Parts: sequence; structure tokens; C-alpha cells
Amino acid sequence: KAERMKTELITNVSHDIKTPLTSVINYVDLLQQPHTEEEGEQYLEVLSRQSLRLKKLVEDLMDMSKASSGNVAVNLTQLDAVEAVNQALGEFADKLEAAKLTPVFRSPDSQLHMLADGRLTWRVLSNLLSNVVKYAMPGTRVYVDLSWEGRWVICSIKNISREELNISAEELTERFVRGDASRNTEGSGLGLNIAESLMRLQRGSMELTVDGDLFKVTLIFPVE
Repeated sequence: KAERMKTELITNVSHDIKTPLTSVINYVDLLQQPHTEEEGEQYLEVLSRQSLRLKKLVEDLMDMSKASSGNVAVNLTQLDAVEAVNQALGEFADKLEAAKLTPVFRSPDSQLHMLADGRLTWRVLSNLLSNVVKYAMPGTRVYVDLSWEGRWVICSIKNISREELNISAEELTERFVRGDASRNTEGSGLGLNIAESLMRLQRGSMELTVDGDLFKVTLIFPVE
């Protein structure tokens, strides 16, 4: 299985790098040919978008490598889980609104302390909310729930998928797997894998549940 995943990783990363790179090469060639000012602006817009896509892919690859190897500085402190979630939702407010999604945040307390690294926790929440923006059905609610169970703080994020989820929860965390099998969305497909690795580095864990079109991610943080 490890050898199969390694082969698929190489194949998929080659595909995902080649796509924007080919676009960049083609549009550079177009810029070198006679063109109107309006066409030049269009070419530059495509070049900007594809180069940023390539940059994001390389950054995700580096993050995946560091996270899976444990080569990431981890500073565990007592964090307010309610504040961390509110900050993440605030940062994504415009993107959620543009995607016609309504966040619903529920917590039993105004403060809920957990042991975590603030920077890594932000990256985890950012990856998950990015997935929500890309894949959730417009016009639906996104539920974010916090709870406390013994030695653990539980954070769950639930949304209704825009496309049919014809893939298992286990496969979704594999590298370069996307919820849409057609691979027609931009992104590296590494978000869930990176989030899972970063949760392990914080002595926590991440669980996925797929029930029909309902997609649920559960983050489990230690209290101390």
C-alpha cells in the first residue's frame, strides 16, 4: 500500500505541476507574439493566476513533507478554543459569504481552553474552512461546534457537499485526493492530509465522517 501511494503521489504531483506550468509557458509564448493591449492584460491575468497556483502547490508539498516527517517547530500552550474558532471564521467571513454559506458557531461556554500551538491550529482551521468554501453546497449552513469531554476539547465542522461524495473518509485524507473525482477544481488536494499531520504533532487527532452528502471533520485537542 505504501508503494502504491508513493507511485500515485509522484504521478499526481507531476500532473498538478504540469498543468499550471504548461499554461504559463503557453501564455508567455503568446505575449511574445503580436497582440493587442487588451489581450496582453488577459494573458497577464492568466499568468498571475497560474503562477500563484503553482506557488501554492509547491508550498503545500513542502508543508506536507515537513508535517509528515515531524520537522515542524511545535509550541504547545493553553489556547482559548472559542477565540481560535472565532478568529478563523472572521478571516473567512468574506469567502464564506461569497460562496453563499452561512456559518453557525455553537459552544457551551464563552471560553474553552485546550493545549495547542496557535500557529498550527490556525493552519488546520484554515485548511478545513478552505475546503468548505470550495466544496460545500451554496445556500447551506456550515456548523462549527465546540465541546469538552473529559481530557479533550472537541471541535467539529459539518457541511453539505455540493457534489456527490463517492469516496471514503479514509481515502479523503490520502495525499492528492480530492472530494471531486474529476479533479476539476484548483488546489493541491493536500489540505486534509496536512491538517491530519499537524493535529498529530499537537498531540491531538482528526477524524472524518462521510454520511451521504454530509461531510464532518472532528478535531480532538488535549486539555493539558
